[in-house]
Amino acid sequence: MRETFSSPLLAPDTRLAHAGGTRSADGGVVPSIGVSTTFARDADYTLPTGVASYLRSGAANWRDVETLVAALEGGFDARLFSSGLAASTVLFQALAPGDHVVVPDVMYHGLRDWLRDFCARWGVAWATYRAGDIDSLSGAMEDGRTKLVWVETPANPTWEVTDIAAAADITHRAGAMCAVDSTVATPLLTRPLELGADFVVHSATKSLNGHSDVLAGLVVAARDSDTWRRVGELRTGGGAVAGPFESWLLLRGLRTLHLRVERACRNAAGLAAFLDSHPRVSKVLYPGLESHPGHAVAARQMKGGFGSMLSILVEGDAATAKRVAGATRVFVPATSLGGVESLVEHRATVEGPHSPVPPNLLRLSVGIEAVGDLVEDIDRALLAAYD
Repeated sequence: MRETFSSPLLAPDTRLAHAGGTRSADGGVVPSIGVSTTFARDADYTLPTGVASYLRSGAANWRDVETLVAALEGGFDARLFSSGLAASTVLFQALAPGDHVVVPDVMYHGLRDWLRDFCARWGVAWATYRAGDIDSLSGAMEDGRTKLVWVETPANPTWEVTDIAAAADITHRAGAMCAVDSTVATPLLTRPLELGADFVVHSATKSLNGHSDVLAGLVVAARDSDTWRRVGELRTGGGAVAGPFESWLLLRGLRTLHLRVERACRNAAGLAAFLDSHPRVSKVLYPGLESHPGHAVAARQMKGGFGSMLSILVEGDAATAKRVAGATRVFVPATSLGGVESLVEHRATVEGPHSPVPPNLLRLSVGIEAVGDLVEDIDRALLAAYD
């Protein structure tokens, strides 16, 4: 089997283009899909080297993805899960009752809602810090008791930027582990492990796959540890595994990640600059703007772009924001992010009645369309909403 993508001398773009190598028996340049759930043993009842006895314990299609993403992140190893939420929650499930965790006040609402229930039932204490505020993070720590610090940067959906190196330093001085949700940045823009994080988490459903047709998640570890081994036990025992076809689709999506991220970042930057002076927009939230409070940190730890996500606060209320979302023709009014198509979302509606998101906020996931079409579409929708 040729695995050119695994060479450490190759650039990320080349690794991605050759994702999976050439494993097929017939030499096909696209890896095959292994759909078997169980595997035959030899005459002496031993398994062939590297083969699991049952699909829940391991699959070649998983390893293609895991090996690639671990290399992109500069990590020790990666584990693929059935969803981004499954990948995120496993690190908290690896804790013990009585442990203490610190999480940002702005984060993916699905994880926040799950944590609220899990911590109450499991006896895990939690404290929040202001996203992007290192002093607030430091003040939330409890030496000797805090076991895990969660960082999401840029933070969804208001895109605060947290200094990963500073957060990791604070975390380690307290004897805790630092995990970073880097879904928005992707490994091409930020490599949290190189900045001191112990784990990096991705909702692979988003930019890594990039085509809005796969549910998956990944955890990458900086090194081997008892926690990392526990993560593997929880995945196998709980069954939160990705299917072979989903794994194969994800690998196919990864082959164009570098092209999609470059184009989407460029589009987002152009759109943010246009909206920053729009008469119907009171504020643009995008780390690439110099006016963004986290711009300097983002410029230091995000290389090659500031991501494809931005939010706008429209002039008016929730009803006005919804009218804008409903008037778009190119932007699709839908949840999620990181696909090739651009999406517009009224985030407060999606998050529900307990959402801290401003009612006039629209979240934009910028895709790979012609930027002129995106500008014209959102401009026309903004103006039409006030007629």
